[in-house]
Amino acid sequence: MQVASRAKSWAKTVQKEWKILENDLPETIYVRAFEDRMDLLRMVMVGASGTPYHHGLFFFDLQLPPSYPSAPPQVYYHSFGLRLNPNLYESGTVCLSLLNTFGGEGTEVWSSTASSLLQVVVSIQGLVLNDKPYYNESGYETLVDKPEGCRNALSYNENAYLLTLRTMQYLLRRPPQGFEEFVKEHFRRRGRFVLKTCNALLQGNIVDNAHATEASRRPCSDGLRLALTNMLPSLVAAFTEIGAEGCQEYQ
Repeated sequence: MQVASRAKSWAKTVQKEWKILENDLPETIYVRAFEDRMDLLRMVMVGASGTPYHHGLFFFDLQLPPSYPSAPPQVYYHSFGLRLNPNLYESGTVCLSLLNTFGGEGTEVWSSTASSLLQVVVSIQGLVLNDKPYYNESGYETLVDKPEGCRNALSYNENAYLLTLRTMQYLLRRPPQGFEEFVKEHFRRRGRFVLKTCNALLQGNIVDNAHATEASRRPCSDGLRLALTNMLPSLVAAFTEIGAEGCQEYQ
């Protein structure tokens, strides 16, 4: 009887969380829940403008433990083996104080009475996939606004941008289950803007604010230019295959 009561209470808590997500999710974050597996959710967020993740899609699976909300959700990132952010490991681990996977104190860590799934997803978007992810690395915040930090942050953004492009390609080949059409439709609409940004970087031009990052408003490195030159044909082919418009001019 006690077990059944706990299960019912847990289910009510989860349903409340679903309602909060339904009402308050930012328009660039999408979450799918499962009636037959209430402990599981799949989330995708669109990379924000002004970050090296612009136009990208980033997928996360959340599992709510039986002790939820006393314990935080477990979160897995679909990395495809790429490390495009200090907080997102190749293994899929998400390093964040709110998830108790990184040190923190006070409101930074999970609270059974104050924290929520909405807070988790918004934190990942705002604190992790931000415009200067280099400084997410522990201890690197001391380099903010210092010449060494600025150089390293620009270099990190270039690499993060390249890995975001590679993630796009992997997603088109192997979209997460249940989001196959979502992925295709997203890149049908945004593919030409991704290519426009790549071309602007290669040409050294700012075209209709096409650039994704602060780094891309400055001359990009030879390494980035070479990598983009090699990657552009496969990107064009991938976007063309799904019917994205406006790709022909980049062939």
